[in-house]
Amino acid sequence: MKTSDVVIVGGGIAGTSLAARLAPSMRVVLLEAEASAGFHATGRSAAVFVPNYGDGPIRELTRMSRTFFDAPDPDVFPHPLLAKRGLLRLVQAEGEAAYAAAMGGAAGTVPISLPEAGRLFPLLKPERFVAASFEADVHDIDVDAMLQGFARQARRGGAEIVLEQRVDAIECDVDGWIVRVRDERYAAPVVVNAAGAWADAIAALAGLPPLGLRPCRRSVAILPLPEALSAEPRPPFVVPFPLRWFAKPDAARLLVSTADEDEAEPHDAFADEMTLAEGLHRFEQDTRFTVTRLLGSWAGLRTFTSDGYPAIGFDPAANGFFWFAGQAGFGIQTAPALAELGEALLTAGSSRSGLGGLFDVRRLREV
Repeated sequence: MKTSDVVIVGGGIAGTSLAARLAPSMRVVLLEAEASAGFHATGRSAAVFVPNYGDGPIRELTRMSRTFFDAPDPDVFPHPLLAKRGLLRLVQAEGEAAYAAAMGGAAGTVPISLPEAGRLFPLLKPERFVAASFEADVHDIDVDAMLQGFARQARRGGAEIVLEQRVDAIECDVDGWIVRVRDERYAAPVVVNAAGAWADAIAALAGLPPLGLRPCRRSVAILPLPEALSAEPRPPFVVPFPLRWFAKPDAARLLVSTADEDEAEPHDAFADEMTLAEGLHRFEQDTRFTVTRLLGSWAGLRTFTSDGYPAIGFDPAANGFFWFAGQAGFGIQTAPALAELGEALLTAGSSRSGLGGLFDVRRLREV
Protein backbone atom coordinates (compact mmCIF):
# COMPACT_ATOMS: atom_id res chain seq x y z
CA MET A 1 0.00 0.00 0.00
CA LYS A 2 1.26 3.46 -0.93
CA THR A 3 0.44 6.15 1.61
CA SER A 4 0.22 9.91 1.19
CA ASP A 5 -1.62 12.94 2.56
CA VAL A 6 -3.76 13.38 -0.55
CA VAL A 7 -4.75 11.19 -3.48
CA ILE A 8 -5.97 13.23 -6.47
CA VAL A 9 -8.05 11.34 -9.02
CA GLY A 10 -7.76 12.98 -12.44
CA GLY A 11 -4.75 14.34 -14.30
CA GLY A 12 -6.31 17.11 -16.36
CA ILE A 13 -5.55 20.77 -15.81
CA ALA A 14 -7.67 20.81 -12.63
CA GLY A 15 -5.99 17.92 -10.83
CA THR A 16 -2.49 18.74 -12.04
CA SER A 17 -2.64 22.43 -11.10
CA LEU A 18 -3.96 21.51 -7.65
CA ALA A 19 -1.17 18.95 -7.22
CA ALA A 20 1.36 21.69 -8.03
CA ARG A 21 -0.13 23.90 -5.30
CA LEU A 22 -0.27 21.15 -2.67
CA ALA A 23 3.01 19.34 -3.29
CA PRO A 24 5.36 21.70 -1.38
CA SER A 25 3.47 21.15 1.88
CA MET A 26 1.79 17.74 1.49
CA ARG A 27 2.56 14.26 0.21
CA VAL A 28 0.56 14.06 -3.01
CA VAL A 29 -0.24 11.16 -5.33
CA LEU A 30 -2.08 11.98 -8.56
CA LEU A 31 -3.76 9.12 -10.44
CA GLU A 32 -4.62 9.53 -14.13
CA ALA A 33 -6.60 6.83 -15.93
CA GLU A 34 -5.13 7.48 -19.38
CA ALA A 35 -1.63 6.95 -20.74
CA SER A 36 -1.08 10.72 -20.89
CA ALA A 37 -2.26 13.59 -18.73
CA GLY A 38 -4.82 16.02 -20.14
CA PHE A 39 -6.10 13.44 -22.62
CA HIS A 40 -9.75 14.48 -22.50
CA ALA A 41 -11.22 17.99 -21.97
CA THR A 42 -7.87 19.67 -21.22
CA GLY A 43 -6.34 18.63 -24.51
CA ARG A 44 -9.47 19.45 -26.52
CA SER A 45 -10.00 23.10 -25.71
CA ALA A 46 -10.20 26.18 -27.92
CA ALA A 47 -7.61 27.47 -25.45
CA VAL A 48 -8.40 31.17 -25.35
CA PHE A 49 -8.04 33.52 -22.37
CA VAL A 50 -11.12 35.79 -22.43
CA PRO A 51 -11.43 38.26 -19.51
CA ASN A 52 -15.16 38.79 -20.18
CA TYR A 53 -16.12 35.13 -20.36
CA GLY A 54 -18.95 34.11 -18.05
CA ASP A 55 -20.62 36.14 -15.30
CA GLY A 56 -19.18 38.03 -12.33
CA PRO A 57 -17.73 35.15 -10.26
CA ILE A 58 -16.18 33.49 -13.32
CA ARG A 59 -14.69 36.78 -14.46
CA GLU A 60 -13.29 37.22 -10.95
CA LEU A 61 -11.58 33.82 -11.20
CA THR A 62 -10.16 34.87 -14.56
CA ARG A 63 -8.92 38.16 -13.10
CA MET A 64 -7.27 36.28 -10.21
CA SER A 65 -5.54 33.97 -12.70
CA ARG A 66 -4.15 36.82 -14.80
CA THR A 67 -1.09 37.39 -12.61
CA PHE A 68 -0.03 33.80 -13.17
CA PHE A 69 -0.46 34.01 -16.95
CA ASP A 70 1.34 37.34 -17.26
CA ALA A 71 4.35 36.30 -15.18
CA PRO A 72 4.65 32.51 -14.76
CA ASP A 73 7.69 31.19 -12.91
CA PRO A 74 10.29 30.99 -15.73
CA ASP A 75 12.01 28.07 -14.03
CA VAL A 76 8.81 26.02 -14.39
CA PHE A 77 7.20 27.66 -17.42
CA PRO A 78 10.17 28.65 -19.63
CA HIS A 79 8.03 29.98 -22.50
CA PRO A 80 5.17 32.51 -22.54
CA LEU A 81 1.75 30.94 -21.95
CA LEU A 82 -0.26 33.69 -23.69
CA ALA A 83 -0.15 34.98 -27.28
CA LYS A 84 -2.16 37.98 -28.46
CA ARG A 85 -5.33 37.09 -30.34
CA GLY A 86 -8.28 39.48 -29.91
CA LEU A 87 -11.97 38.58 -29.94
CA LEU A 88 -14.56 39.69 -32.47
CA ARG A 89 -18.15 39.39 -31.27
CA LEU A 90 -20.93 39.52 -33.87
CA VAL A 91 -24.57 40.16 -33.07
CA GLN A 92 -27.55 38.99 -35.08
CA ALA A 93 -31.03 40.43 -34.52
CA GLU A 94 -32.19 37.39 -32.55
CA GLY A 95 -29.05 37.56 -30.39
CA GLU A 96 -29.29 41.18 -29.25
CA ALA A 97 -30.86 40.34 -25.88
CA ALA A 98 -28.32 37.60 -25.17
CA TYR A 99 -25.46 39.92 -26.12
CA ALA A 100 -26.75 42.71 -23.87
CA ALA A 101 -27.13 40.30 -20.95
CA ALA A 102 -23.68 38.76 -21.42
CA MET A 103 -21.70 41.91 -22.19
CA GLY A 104 -23.44 44.59 -20.14
CA GLY A 105 -20.76 46.51 -18.25
CA ALA A 106 -17.91 44.44 -19.70
CA ALA A 107 -14.66 46.39 -19.61
CA GLY A 108 -12.37 46.45 -22.62
CA THR A 109 -15.01 45.61 -25.22
CA VAL A 110 -15.34 48.31 -27.90
CA PRO A 111 -18.26 48.58 -30.36
CA ILE A 112 -17.08 48.58 -33.98
CA SER A 113 -18.83 48.97 -37.33
CA LEU A 114 -19.77 46.00 -39.44
CA PRO A 115 -17.37 47.09 -42.21
CA GLU A 116 -14.59 47.11 -39.62
CA ALA A 117 -15.67 43.64 -38.48
CA GLY A 118 -15.43 42.55 -42.12
CA ARG A 119 -11.86 43.85 -42.31
CA LEU A 120 -10.92 41.92 -39.18
CA PHE A 121 -12.53 38.71 -40.45
CA PRO A 122 -12.92 38.96 -44.24
CA LEU A 123 -15.10 35.85 -44.52
CA LEU A 124 -18.11 37.58 -43.00
CA LYS A 125 -21.38 38.43 -44.67
CA PRO A 126 -21.99 41.79 -42.91
CA GLU A 127 -25.66 41.75 -43.91
CA ARG A 128 -26.19 38.78 -41.59
CA PHE A 129 -25.41 40.90 -38.49
CA VAL A 130 -26.69 44.04 -36.81
CA ALA A 131 -23.74 44.94 -34.55
CA ALA A 132 -20.19 43.98 -33.64
CA SER A 133 -17.59 44.61 -30.95
CA PHE A 134 -13.91 43.86 -30.43
CA GLU A 135 -12.05 42.89 -27.27
CA ALA A 136 -8.31 43.33 -27.76
CA ASP A 137 -7.18 41.80 -24.45
CA VAL A 138 -7.86 38.20 -25.50
CA HIS A 139 -5.04 35.70 -25.87
CA ASP A 140 -4.36 32.15 -27.01
CA ILE A 141 -3.26 29.83 -24.19
CA ASP A 142 -0.50 27.29 -24.67
CA VAL A 143 -2.38 24.57 -22.81
CA ASP A 144 0.24 21.85 -23.24
CA ALA A 145 3.02 24.09 -21.88
CA MET A 146 0.72 25.05 -19.01
CA LEU A 147 -0.14 21.44 -18.14
CA GLN A 148 3.45 20.23 -18.42
CA GLY A 149 4.62 23.14 -16.28
CA PHE A 150 2.16 22.29 -13.52
CA ALA A 151 3.24 18.64 -13.69
CA ARG A 152 6.89 19.71 -13.46
CA GLN A 153 6.10 21.94 -10.49
CA ALA A 154 4.18 19.15 -8.78
CA ARG A 155 6.99 16.63 -9.22
CA ARG A 156 9.59 19.10 -7.97
CA GLY A 157 7.49 19.51 -4.85
CA GLY A 158 7.58 15.75 -4.34
CA ALA A 159 4.24 14.73 -5.88
CA GLU A 160 3.98 11.35 -7.58
CA ILE A 161 2.03 11.39 -10.86
CA VAL A 162 1.02 7.88 -11.93
CA LEU A 163 -0.51 7.29 -15.38
CA GLU A 164 -2.76 4.44 -16.56
CA GLN A 165 -4.35 4.20 -13.13
CA ARG A 166 -8.07 3.71 -13.71
CA VAL A 167 -9.70 3.59 -10.28
CA ASP A 168 -11.62 0.40 -9.52
CA ALA A 169 -12.82 1.12 -5.97
CA ILE A 170 -12.64 3.70 -3.21
CA GLU A 171 -13.11 2.42 0.32
CA CYS A 172 -13.50 4.24 3.60
CA ASP A 173 -10.89 3.23 6.19
CA VAL A 174 -10.34 4.12 9.84
CA ASP A 175 -7.48 6.37 8.73
CA GLY A 176 -9.24 7.84 5.69
CA TRP A 177 -9.57 6.35 2.23
CA ILE A 178 -8.10 3.50 0.20
CA VAL A 179 -8.14 3.94 -3.57
CA ARG A 180 -7.78 0.67 -5.47
CA VAL A 181 -6.33 0.36 -8.97
CA ARG A 182 -6.02 -3.28 -10.06
CA ASP A 183 -3.60 -4.74 -7.47
CA GLU A 184 -2.38 -1.38 -6.22
CA ARG A 185 -3.75 0.40 -3.15
CA TYR A 186 -3.28 4.10 -2.40
CA ALA A 187 -4.14 5.25 1.13
CA ALA A 188 -4.69 8.84 2.27
CA PRO A 189 -6.91 10.76 4.68
CA VAL A 190 -8.11 12.92 1.74
CA VAL A 191 -9.27 11.98 -1.74
CA VAL A 192 -9.68 14.79 -4.28
CA ASN A 193 -12.19 14.08 -7.04
CA ALA A 194 -10.83 15.98 -10.06
CA ALA A 195 -12.11 13.47 -12.61
CA GLY A 196 -13.99 15.91 -14.84
CA ALA A 197 -16.79 14.18 -16.75
CA TRP A 198 -16.21 11.08 -14.60
CA ALA A 199 -16.50 12.90 -11.25
CA ASP A 200 -19.98 11.57 -10.39
CA ALA A 201 -18.82 8.06 -11.27
CA ILE A 202 -15.80 8.41 -8.97
CA ALA A 203 -18.11 9.53 -6.16
CA ALA A 204 -20.25 6.43 -6.75
CA LEU A 205 -17.17 4.24 -6.26
CA ALA A 206 -16.82 5.86 -2.83
CA GLY A 207 -20.47 5.15 -2.04
CA LEU A 208 -21.51 8.80 -2.37
CA PRO A 209 -24.49 10.23 -4.25
CA PRO A 210 -23.80 12.22 -7.42
CA LEU A 211 -23.88 15.98 -7.69
CA GLY A 212 -25.82 15.79 -10.93
CA LEU A 213 -22.91 16.88 -13.11
CA ARG A 214 -23.66 17.21 -16.83
CA PRO A 215 -20.90 16.28 -19.29
CA CYS A 216 -21.67 18.06 -22.56
CA ARG A 217 -20.01 17.51 -25.93
CA ARG A 218 -18.40 20.39 -27.81
CA SER A 219 -17.15 19.63 -31.34
CA VAL A 220 -14.58 21.29 -33.59
CA ALA A 221 -14.00 20.91 -37.33
CA ILE A 222 -10.52 21.51 -38.76
CA LEU A 223 -10.62 23.23 -42.16
CA PRO A 224 -7.96 24.55 -44.55
CA LEU A 225 -7.20 28.19 -43.82
CA PRO A 226 -8.89 30.40 -46.45
CA GLU A 227 -6.58 32.68 -48.42
CA ALA A 228 -8.55 35.70 -47.17
CA LEU A 229 -7.26 35.03 -43.64
CA SER A 230 -3.67 34.15 -44.50
CA ALA A 231 -2.46 37.76 -44.77
CA GLU A 232 -2.85 38.40 -41.05
CA PRO A 233 -0.50 36.51 -38.69
CA ARG A 234 -3.19 36.10 -36.01
CA PRO A 235 -6.77 36.91 -37.06
CA PRO A 236 -9.27 37.26 -34.21
CA PHE A 237 -11.27 34.62 -32.44
CA VAL A 238 -14.86 35.05 -33.69
CA VAL A 239 -18.03 34.45 -31.66
CA PRO A 240 -21.59 35.22 -32.86
CA PHE A 241 -24.69 35.91 -30.78
CA PRO A 242 -26.67 33.70 -30.64
CA LEU A 243 -23.92 31.09 -30.39
CA ARG A 244 -24.41 29.10 -33.60
CA TRP A 245 -20.68 28.44 -34.19
CA PHE A 246 -17.36 30.04 -33.34
CA ALA A 247 -14.11 30.20 -35.28
CA LYS A 248 -10.42 30.46 -34.56
CA PRO A 249 -7.79 30.74 -37.32
CA ASP A 250 -4.84 28.66 -36.14
CA ALA A 251 -1.59 28.58 -38.14
CA ALA A 252 -2.52 27.05 -41.52
CA ARG A 253 -5.91 25.83 -40.30
CA LEU A 254 -9.32 27.24 -39.50
CA LEU A 255 -10.96 25.74 -36.43
CA VAL A 256 -14.74 26.02 -36.49
CA SER A 257 -16.74 24.80 -33.53
CA THR A 258 -20.32 23.75 -34.09
CA ALA A 259 -21.14 25.17 -30.62
CA ASP A 260 -22.97 21.98 -29.66
CA GLU A 261 -23.74 21.32 -26.02
CA ASP A 262 -25.34 17.88 -26.09
CA GLU A 263 -25.36 15.92 -22.84
CA ALA A 264 -23.33 12.73 -23.05
CA GLU A 265 -22.20 9.86 -20.90
CA PRO A 266 -18.51 10.12 -19.92
CA HIS A 267 -16.45 8.63 -22.75
CA ASP A 268 -13.62 9.34 -25.17
CA ALA A 269 -15.65 11.91 -27.09
CA PHE A 270 -15.67 12.21 -30.86
CA ALA A 271 -17.45 14.58 -33.22
CA ASP A 272 -20.76 13.37 -34.62
CA GLU A 273 -20.91 13.71 -38.42
CA MET A 274 -24.44 15.13 -38.46
CA THR A 275 -23.60 17.64 -35.73
CA LEU A 276 -20.57 18.78 -37.72
CA ALA A 277 -22.59 19.07 -40.92
CA GLU A 278 -25.31 21.15 -39.27
CA GLY A 279 -22.81 23.44 -37.52
CA LEU A 280 -20.73 23.99 -40.62
CA HIS A 281 -23.89 24.80 -42.57
CA ARG A 282 -24.67 27.54 -40.03
CA PHE A 283 -21.10 28.84 -40.46
CA GLU A 284 -21.50 28.88 -44.24
CA GLN A 285 -24.77 30.84 -43.92
CA ASP A 286 -23.00 33.61 -41.99
CA THR A 287 -19.83 33.74 -44.10
CA ARG A 288 -18.58 33.61 -47.67
CA PHE A 289 -16.80 30.36 -46.94
CA THR A 290 -17.80 27.08 -48.56
CA VAL A 291 -16.63 23.88 -46.89
CA THR A 292 -15.10 21.62 -49.52
CA ARG A 293 -12.60 19.68 -47.45
CA LEU A 294 -12.37 18.61 -43.82
CA LEU A 295 -8.85 18.11 -42.46
CA GLY A 296 -10.11 16.52 -39.27
CA SER A 297 -12.26 17.01 -36.20
CA TRP A 298 -12.37 16.46 -32.48
CA ALA A 299 -14.78 16.69 -29.57
CA GLY A 300 -14.41 17.12 -25.85
CA LEU A 301 -16.68 16.93 -22.82
CA ARG A 302 -17.18 20.07 -20.76
CA THR A 303 -18.73 19.31 -17.37
CA PHE A 304 -21.38 21.56 -15.85
CA THR A 305 -23.10 21.78 -12.48
CA SER A 306 -26.78 22.74 -12.31
CA ASP A 307 -25.93 26.43 -11.75
CA GLY A 308 -22.83 26.61 -13.95
CA TYR A 309 -20.39 27.23 -11.09
CA PRO A 310 -17.62 24.80 -10.05
CA ALA A 311 -18.15 22.21 -7.33
CA ILE A 312 -15.30 22.70 -4.87
CA GLY A 313 -15.12 21.50 -1.29
CA PHE A 314 -15.54 18.57 1.07
CA ASP A 315 -18.57 16.38 0.60
CA PRO A 316 -20.91 16.85 3.59
CA ALA A 317 -21.68 13.12 3.57
CA ALA A 318 -18.09 11.86 3.95
CA ASN A 319 -15.05 13.12 5.80
CA GLY A 320 -12.05 13.69 3.58
CA PHE A 321 -13.75 13.42 0.18
CA PHE A 322 -13.05 16.67 -1.69
CA TRP A 323 -14.77 17.67 -4.92
CA PHE A 324 -12.84 19.64 -7.53
CA ALA A 325 -15.03 19.44 -10.62
CA GLY A 326 -17.56 21.21 -12.83
CA GLN A 327 -15.23 23.74 -14.46
CA ALA A 328 -17.44 23.88 -17.57
CA GLY A 329 -15.86 25.87 -20.43
CA PHE A 330 -13.63 28.10 -18.29
CA GLY A 331 -11.42 25.48 -16.64
CA ILE A 332 -8.22 26.34 -18.50
CA GLN A 333 -8.23 30.11 -18.04
CA THR A 334 -9.30 29.90 -14.38
CA ALA A 335 -7.13 26.93 -13.38
CA PRO A 336 -4.55 29.00 -11.44
CA ALA A 337 -7.21 30.69 -9.30
CA LEU A 338 -9.19 27.48 -8.79
CA ALA A 339 -6.04 25.64 -7.69
CA GLU A 340 -5.30 28.41 -5.21
CA LEU A 341 -8.87 28.22 -3.92
CA GLY A 342 -8.71 24.43 -3.68
CA GLU A 343 -5.46 24.57 -1.73
CA ALA A 344 -6.91 27.12 0.71
CA LEU A 345 -10.05 25.04 1.34
CA LEU A 346 -8.05 21.84 1.76
CA THR A 347 -5.44 23.26 4.11
CA ALA A 348 -7.18 26.13 5.94
CA GLY A 349 -10.87 25.43 5.43
CA SER A 350 -11.52 28.87 3.94
CA SER A 351 -10.20 31.27 1.32
CA ARG A 352 -9.52 34.99 1.19
CA SER A 353 -11.35 35.33 -2.11
CA GLY A 354 -14.75 34.69 -0.58
CA LEU A 355 -15.68 32.43 -3.51
CA GLY A 356 -15.45 29.22 -1.49
CA GLY A 357 -18.99 29.57 -0.18
CA LEU A 358 -20.41 30.22 -3.64
CA PHE A 359 -18.80 27.06 -5.03
CA ASP A 360 -19.44 24.85 -1.97
CA VAL A 361 -20.80 21.44 -2.98
CA ARG A 362 -23.48 21.57 -0.30
CA ARG A 363 -25.56 23.86 -2.52
CA LEU A 364 -25.86 20.99 -5.01
CA ARG A 365 -26.84 18.47 -2.37
CA GLU A 366 -29.71 20.74 -1.28
CA VAL A 367 -31.33 20.93 -4.73
